Order: sequence, then C-alpha cells, then structure tokens
Amino acid sequence: MSLRQFAAAALVSATFGFAVSPAHAVTEIQWWHAMTGGNNDIVNKLAEEFNASQSDYKVVPTFKGAYPDTMNAGIAAFRAGNAPHIMQVFEVGTATMMSAKGAIKPVYELMKDAGEPFDAKAYLPAITGYYSTSKGDMLSFPFNSSSMVMWINKDELKKAGVAEIPKTWPEVFEAAKKLKAAGHDTCGFSNAWASWANIEQFSAWHNVPIGTKANGLDGFDTVLEFNSPLHVKHLQNLVELQKDKTYDYSGRGSASEGRFGSGECAIFLTSSGYYATAKNTAKFDFTSAPMPYYPDAQGAPQNSIIGGASLWVMGGKTADEYKGVAKFFTFLSDTNRQAKLHQESGYLPITKAAYEKTKADGFYEKNPTLQTPLKELTNKEPTENSRGLRFGNMVQMRDVWSEEIEAALAGKKTAKEALDAAVARGNAMLRTFEKTAK
Repeated sequence: MSLRQFAAAALVSATFGFAVSPAHAVTEIQWWHAMTGGNNDIVNKLAEEFNASQSDYKVVPTFKGAYPDTMNAGIAAFRAGNAPHIMQVFEVGTATMMSAKGAIKPVYELMKDAGEPFDAKAYLPAITGYYSTSKGDMLSFPFNSSSMVMWINKDELKKAGVAEIPKTWPEVFEAAKKLKAAGHDTCGFSNAWASWANIEQFSAWHNVPIGTKANGLDGFDTVLEFNSPLHVKHLQNLVELQKDKTYDYSGRGSASEGRFGSGECAIFLTSSGYYATAKNTAKFDFTSAPMPYYPDAQGAPQNSIIGGASLWVMGGKTADEYKGVAKFFTFLSDTNRQAKLHQESGYLPITKAAYEKTKADGFYEKNPTLQTPLKELTNKEPTENSRGLRFGNMVQMRDVWSEEIEAALAGKKTAKEALDAAVARGNAMLRTFEKTAK
C-alpha cells in the first residue's frame, strides 16, 4: 500500500463508538504496543495508574508483536477503518509516519487542541529532534527512547581472565577469544538488531555517514554510503570470527537477547532498554559499557543515536478521544513518573526535569548502568553523521541490509560485495519512497 493510500485510509476510517450511557460514560483509548518481558509489565502498570487517577478515560494497552508487526498491524487497521488511538512505532518508522498526511494527528496539534500544557523544550533535545519537523514541531510523543550499549557478564569475563571491560573492537575480539577458550563454545560475543548495531549505530559512533543529506534528515533524496572501507573492514572481521563462533550472529531483531541473560554470550550489544529484562533474568553480576570503536578511526568515538520508539496518535478520532490521549501524555510527562520509568525500565528519561531529578537523587552513583546510553548520546556534539537518520521504507530496508550481512557471514559474498549490494538495493527502495512521498 502506497503512502497516499495509507493516508487516504486514515481519512475515511470510522470512529469508535461506545455503548455506554452518558451518566457514567468512560471513553476507551486503545494503545497498541510492542513491549515484551519486564517492559510489557511496565506498560500495563502505566495504563492501570492512569485509569485509577481519573474516571473519564480508560487506556487499554494491547501487545501487537515486535516493532515491525505492530506497525504492519496499524497499517492494516487503517485500511479496515478500526485503527487504535495510539500506536507505538519504532524510530526507523518515523519517515513513513511523517509522510502519511492525514493518517496521524501531530502531537503538538493534539496538545494545543485539547488545552493541555505542553512545551517541546521541556523534553531532551537528543530525543525530540528525531520526532520533530525542521521547525521543531513534535509529531509524535517520545516514549521508550534508548541507545545501543554493550552488555557485560562481569563474572564470566573474570573467569576467562579478562581483567578490564573492552573499550575498542580489537579488545572485544581478544576478550571473546578468551571467553571461547574458557568454555563459551557457541558465542564469544554477539549482538541483537543486526543492521542497527553494525550499520546505523556503528556509523554514528565512528562519525561516518550512512547516507547523504545528513542521513536523510535534510531531505528524502538521500544516497546511501555505508560501503566505506571502515564498514567493509568491520563486516570482514565479523565474517572471520563467525567461522569458529568467536562471534555468533544473533538475528535481525531482539529475540536473541536471552542469549545474554542465560549466560551463553558474555558480551552482547543491544538496546539499553534491555535493562528491565536483564534485571529480572540474569543470575550473574552484569553491567553495560559504551559501544566499542576502532581506535584508528579518526574522531571515534563520536556520539550514539537514539533507538526505541515513540507514540503516534492516529487520525479520524473524536475530540473527546483526543482529549483523553492528550491527558494520558500529560500523565506520562510527570517528572516523578518519568524518573521512575527511566530507573525501572532502562529507557531514557524523556524530560530534562526527570534527568536532573535522577542525577540529584544520586541514582547513577549506585546504578551507573543506566547512565551509559546518556553518556553515549552526549559524548560529543552531534555531526551530520550522528544526528540520527530518517529514511523512507526503513523497516523494509533493514531486512535487505540484514539479508546482505547474513550472506557475507554465510560465505556467499565477500564483505564488500554484501555492503555494495545493500547500498544499491537500499537506494532503489529510497527512490521508490520518494515517488510516494511527494
């Protein structure tokens, strides 16, 4: 379905009606999300707390599968005329959602129309910039923002004779070899989110472009560039280490994160938002550390970019339903609630006040793990290569990029052939997106 069709479907979508008497009417707000494990529990708890705080609205959270599944379900719901009020969309779906005019109710308009207090400057700029127009108007509401960190099983590193947590990629490779020799036969180190780890975050952290036009932030007519010598070197290193499972590939999404919690992989790169699940499942001493970098790459490390997701408000709803959504967003923005949410989930505080409160409370001194992604995001002033990314068809492109990485790891292509193909196929998808977005 083209973006024009997607938008048109939103414009004709039917509004929900609720068979309750006006005397005790409660307006339901449907919230579709992709949170699993400990974070699913947190989502349910937030809804329960909001519902208990007032009697006019009831937020109903529904798990719709992984991020791509949730987005696909939302698109299908638009076509059927029964979209949710709120849909959680991961950050790489931002360009697609922005282009679906009429399919969404921009957050800055929602809050203004509902008369709710709202100041975009109260939110952390490293997060809100990703979800705002070039004029600074917030289109979606930041919810679970994260970055990629390196999770470390301190007990297993100690057993393997690794004295210090690795900082560079060569140090990670050496530590992984020691772990393998110490009994980690199936995984010296690994990562979830194949393209996010090895293309998107890797590029920003090393201050090299993923594409032109500031990785698409400055225009849809961007051209991909992640087949540089540095990218090729990194993928080739993974190919060599994959042969004896010093490195072991763990898939395109987050389903493999349990390999860290089980103790199988003692070094594992994934989202900082994995914290709640790690805390509930890991039976060992763990921490997080910044992503590794190649020391011969000029300027590295630079800064990381955000991951996670935001909450998009769908078009075609009633004024009363929108007022309920706006009140829920005000509820979520509360300083104490944001600080608690950050401290329990591992996701970043979305407001400046929540971050300052967490620091003032001395929380990071006892829990340095949760400050790792914030240190990464603010390591240096962002450049055009590290502000973020905004590519159309990104959900589908990630699969294409991962497919080419997998071909290299399987020995079907050289690292350079795989990345050249990933760039060429991705550019073709971007040109297709341009035609639908204009």
